[in-house]
Amino acid sequence: MTKLRNLAMTMVLGLTLASPALAFEPSASECIAPAAPGGGWDFTCRQVGKTLQDLKLVPGTMQVANLVGGSGGVAFAEVVGKRDTDDNLLVAASSATATRLAQGAFPGYSADQVRWVGSVGADYGIIAVAKDSPINTLPELMDKIKSDPKSVAVAGGSAVGGWDHLKVLMAAKKAGIDDVRSVKYVAFEGGGEAVTQLLAGSVQAFSGDASEAKGFVDSGDIKVLAVLAPDRMPGDFSSFPTAKEQGIDVIGANWRGFYAPGKMDDAAYQYWVDAIQKVYMSDEWKQVMAQNGLAPLDKSGPEFTAFVNQSIADIQALSKEIGIIK
Repeated sequence: MTKLRNLAMTMVLGLTLASPALAFEPSASECIAPAAPGGGWDFTCRQVGKTLQDLKLVPGTMQVANLVGGSGGVAFAEVVGKRDTDDNLLVAASSATATRLAQGAFPGYSADQVRWVGSVGADYGIIAVAKDSPINTLPELMDKIKSDPKSVAVAGGSAVGGWDHLKVLMAAKKAGIDDVRSVKYVAFEGGGEAVTQLLAGSVQAFSGDASEAKGFVDSGDIKVLAVLAPDRMPGDFSSFPTAKEQGIDVIGANWRGFYAPGKMDDAAYQYWVDAIQKVYMSDEWKQVMAQNGLAPLDKSGPEFTAFVNQSIADIQALSKEIGIIK
């Protein structure tokens, strides 16, 4: 009897040891938006956080923290330096993040110090002016820059050399402006602040993304000159012409997604990869995409990591071509 009892205990112990570790369950989840409220990163955190809550993938509400500074650099340093093992943390990222990493704008930091979770869509760029601006087309804006570069300041929510800046330079180059360094660009901490300065008359044009401009489009405060997409967008943005159809063949797609701390537990990382994928596939998120001009982009886990690394390589090449970096 004793031998049987010992054998049974051994079998139970063996099964226990062979069982996988307990699956990760999020607790006090948080999303860092590395810019002021009203911009694209803020939009990504808040909309995805709400969808995670609606789908019951997080308990309660996902807290959103706006950590402003360095066009994402302050947030990146905070995560790598102080929160490297936080299993409940996501950080909104985009082509702007890849741009800053590509240009070495986060000194001492690199893309492999964090874990890339997944994308939730692509956000095509727009170039806009205030509603009462006399400028009505993208060629008109570019002609004004050609004739008097100092008379036009373009605002964006990324730093000089950042993604919002690069989009304007790409358009300028395609419009025949040989010295794109003559384009006057003013950097703000987030698209919301940049549009506010446009409406105040401090600048004459705005370079941003469809999602961050949506509220200002709905209110009638801004006039979209061009969408930097290959074809006209569906839904609320369908009335706005592309740059291409105005003779300026430029496309600027800003991917939106998330990274997580570099030493996040594997089970937690996989949980967030799966959770963001569930958000992306949900009817709730499809509605958010349609309402905010987001285009499809479905990449997660290792595939997303490879995509980000390729984005960084492509942006490095572009930045060298137009003289942003050597």
